Amino acid sequence: MTAPTLPAAVHTLVVGAGFAGLAAAAAVLREEPQADLLIIERADEVGGTWRDNTYPRCACDVPTSLYSFSFAPSAEWSHTFARQPEIYRYLTTVADQTGLRRRLVTGCELLGAAWDDGLQCWQVQTSLGDLTATVLVAATGALSTPKLPDVPGLDRFGGKVFHSATWNHDHDLTGERVAVVGTGASAVQFVPEIVDRTAHLTVFQRTPAWVMPRLDRTLGHLEKSLYRRIPLLQKLVRNSVYTYREGYLALLAHLTWLLPLVQLVAKAQLRRQVPDSALRAALTPDFRIGCKRILLTNDWLPTLARTDVDVVTTSLAEITDTGVRNGAGSLHEVDTIIFATGFTPTEPPVAHLLTGTDGTTLAAHWAGSPKAHLGIAVAGFPNLFLMYGPNTNLGHSSIVYMLESQANYLAAALGTMRTEGLASVDVRAEAQAAYNTWVDGALRGTVWNSGGCSSWYLDSQGRNSVMWPTFTFRFRARTKTFDVENYRTRLAWQPST
Repeated sequence: MTAPTLPAAVHTLVVGAGFAGLAAAAAVLREEPQADLLIIERADEVGGTWRDNTYPRCACDVPTSLYSFSFAPSAEWSHTFARQPEIYRYLTTVADQTGLRRRLVTGCELLGAAWDDGLQCWQVQTSLGDLTATVLVAATGALSTPKLPDVPGLDRFGGKVFHSATWNHDHDLTGERVAVVGTGASAVQFVPEIVDRTAHLTVFQRTPAWVMPRLDRTLGHLEKSLYRRIPLLQKLVRNSVYTYREGYLALLAHLTWLLPLVQLVAKAQLRRQVPDSALRAALTPDFRIGCKRILLTNDWLPTLARTDVDVVTTSLAEITDTGVRNGAGSLHEVDTIIFATGFTPTEPPVAHLLTGTDGTTLAAHWAGSPKAHLGIAVAGFPNLFLMYGPNTNLGHSSIVYMLESQANYLAAALGTMRTEGLASVDVRAEAQAAYNTWVDGALRGTVWNSGGCSSWYLDSQGRNSVMWPTFTFRFRARTKTFDVENYRTRLAWQPST
């Protein structure tokens, strides 16, 4: 088979082919079907995090009617909360049916990109060769690189070790003593699934999380048939789910004094599913619900209450040849260690690969605290557009809605560049600063900033550089058009000064 080749130059280069990259490319091509656009993907298929995360019972915790593209509805979902395999199939189908696969080169990893101010383009290096791009779209996602804790002795453990995001399906856990490090959204899905196979499970919990019931149900043949025959019905369902989800935001950001009432629901589930009072106390958070990600599950707590499961609440001190030692000095001998320790959303690896006008990387520019205008553009990095950038994550709704909003903004920006003959657009530093001042102020009273917890929403400088602070329709309103007045522009014929 002939290896894929890259063009020497392309106008718009999209890096990544998950939800973000597909949304960006689809929006650009809807506005300009003949656009000179290329998507590169380091893996061998589209799908992003839904391609890579294949741990047992991996599923979405946002209703599928909303966690899908508005321009590509599907009536084939099996549950109200879709499972990983069908989300992955959905994304491959979208790539096929929208023609995006014809614009895609897989097995092509971004190695670096630097802005050339003289040529007004990005000089891009990839694993398949070099090319230039007028516009660069970083759509690599916030959940693409697993995070492992820095634990002494990890290299000398004699058993198997892997992260939940790179699940080792060749390793049989039957009859094994297994340690799971982490109690977040991934662990609550796979731990109940593997517990019946293991001889014993030891779960290392740094901080307990608030757990709420998962109201999942199977979508029947009749319901799916109605969606196929009456597309408007599915759209109405999507809109209704969107509306009541926005109601959650009112509690998390504006009416936080009502959150203790929501905690009563979580506490009732905890009392019902965990009879032991000591364990129940260990699983009760000391912060306000919503400060960290709320976990939706019906079987996590009963699993932790089993006699063949131990919950360790002291810190992880070291890993030995045969097991894991906790902060109290006790050694837990295990055969396999599974890290469910999340990702690096405030330190995206792609930021180390992008070099702006002053010769510094985006990571150095951010210095551990990512900031961008509308979560999309960064001053000093012309013609760079971020997807799922800083302060665009949600605690109540679907990130796909935000991605489509950003994609529409990208398409509008390219349209402005085309009609006005612009070679480059670079957001003004003062516009970016004003926007982030507003974001920081709007976040101040939300549960994510004042809920009393330490979460992955907070970056190395203690700033919340992850969450969007208010209703998502407000973000869509701000990204509906391209605010060219907030950008420094260069005409295609204008010389460098």
